[in-house]
Amino acid sequence: MYMERDVEKKAEETLKDWLKEPYDKATRDAVKELVQNNPNKIEVAFGERLKFGTAGLRAEMGPGPGLMNKYTVQMVTQGLADYISTFGKAAKARGVAICHDCRIHSRLFAETAASVLAGNGIAVYIVKDLRPTPFLSFAVRELKCIAGINITASHNPKEYNGYKVYWEDGAQVTFPHDTEIIKSIDKITRPVEVSAVNLDHPLIRPIEQKTEAAYFRALQRLAINPHFNREKGKTLTIIYSPLNGAGITMIPEALRLWGFKSLHLVKEQEKPDGNFPTTPYPNPETEEALKLGLLQLQDKKADLLLVSDPDSDRLSCSLLHGTNAVRLTGNQLGILLLDYLIRFKQPTSKWAVVTTVVSSPLIRKMTEKHGGTCFEVLTGFKYIGEKIHQWEETDHGYNFLFGMEESLGYLYGTHARDKDATIAALMTCEMALCYKQKKQDLVDRLSEIYAEYGIHVESQHVIEMDPKKMGSSMAKLRQNLPTHLCNHEIIAVEDYLSQKKLTLKTKREETLTLPKSDMLILRMQHANLIIRPSGTEPKIKIYGQAWAASENKLQEELAALFSAIQLFVT
Repeated sequence: MYMERDVEKKAEETLKDWLKEPYDKATRDAVKELVQNNPNKIEVAFGERLKFGTAGLRAEMGPGPGLMNKYTVQMVTQGLADYISTFGKAAKARGVAICHDCRIHSRLFAETAASVLAGNGIAVYIVKDLRPTPFLSFAVRELKCIAGINITASHNPKEYNGYKVYWEDGAQVTFPHDTEIIKSIDKITRPVEVSAVNLDHPLIRPIEQKTEAAYFRALQRLAINPHFNREKGKTLTIIYSPLNGAGITMIPEALRLWGFKSLHLVKEQEKPDGNFPTTPYPNPETEEALKLGLLQLQDKKADLLLVSDPDSDRLSCSLLHGTNAVRLTGNQLGILLLDYLIRFKQPTSKWAVVTTVVSSPLIRKMTEKHGGTCFEVLTGFKYIGEKIHQWEETDHGYNFLFGMEESLGYLYGTHARDKDATIAALMTCEMALCYKQKKQDLVDRLSEIYAEYGIHVESQHVIEMDPKKMGSSMAKLRQNLPTHLCNHEIIAVEDYLSQKKLTLKTKREETLTLPKSDMLILRMQHANLIIRPSGTEPKIKIYGQAWAASENKLQEELAALFSAIQLFVT
């Protein structure tokens, strides 16, 4: 059987271990099935333990320490419980909130985590059914928990699941908590080291409806023009798809409460289903995931198509501009939302916006022109949540207005510390309604913004790559940095691994203040390229940004830059 295959000795020994107790019969049978039907996955499943990253786990489901299953969830949760216990009885009594999405085994993994936490004397608040990721962030804060766990793999294919950890501020864990949690997890190597109890244990309690009601109230307070929404909201026709995910549990009700009652659901994608029957890749950035919704948008001649991803923290927006369906990019929707807040929210003094280094440079230009301060952070919304927390901890902090990342993540308000598709949907509808009354749509307003600031185009290029080669490819680029790409002179190079910025002409070197990360930014006069390995997928991502006073074939320019830089990476 597996003994005859070319499997590393460590993987072989671990595999043998998983064929014995305490692993249950279903798990042992799954191991045998994997060996027989998918031997190429043996090394992935049993060669190395699934690593807890800077906020959690994400992997395909299956047997073995390298995949997502109830045993990996048990051991990770035991490590988390051990870390929480170092904060004493008060922290354990504050407890942990647990949420999950629609994925296969998500409820099982959520209950598994609850049983381990309670087994360690830690109070648990668990949702009765699937709920959006931002609700978990809100619940941690509302219930004053010490931490939170969310079982989700976001927009990955159906074979995947994941485990994210949040801290008491409602944001995903950052330093130093993340590194200390990892140390605690690494000490747990076998299921026999895990303490667990039955789900009827008194420390395990459901998150009550009043917490959800508080979430809806928090959202209602964020409306800029609530009376207008209630009066005219029914004139805005909206198509909504939760992509068979958790958004169905909250977004329709939130829209109704704001006055947006002309809502039509994409029926095939309405009910929660972890098999994602209409698309193998439930990512609202892809045309395939939006296909059914776009047909319905055209058929009903609706104003908007809104699509959230399965855990409902990201939002896509499409609309009819004339007779054409236009899908806004994540950057474009972020630009529109920020513009709307600046124009109609009338920000307070010392207001600030937080965006990521890979998002549109136009966010900074808009913010600074109107007297705000723009902070750029590394990719990952947890760094945006971290900024909000830092400002709240000081008497002289900034007033957070808006956070966004180009991959459809937005946050207005501080009710949550993660991107929130629900508030993004609400604000998008309020914004669209406002412009509709002025005989405009969102594309019209975006054109006006570009007329004021210049055309900004952003795109992304992906290089599929063996994960083991990504580090050497990035090293190769660092050793052979170009000085020109196409007709663009590279003015400066920012290396977030060495945390140095080098201005090429003057050879001036500066220290970067963001955390260390394997990322390079090549800055040119009218374009930027950002290159980084993906943290969750076997690929190197290249983000392109270009701008000019007029269209001037910016997309073609970015395509040429992608082709040029690829020669230095592969």
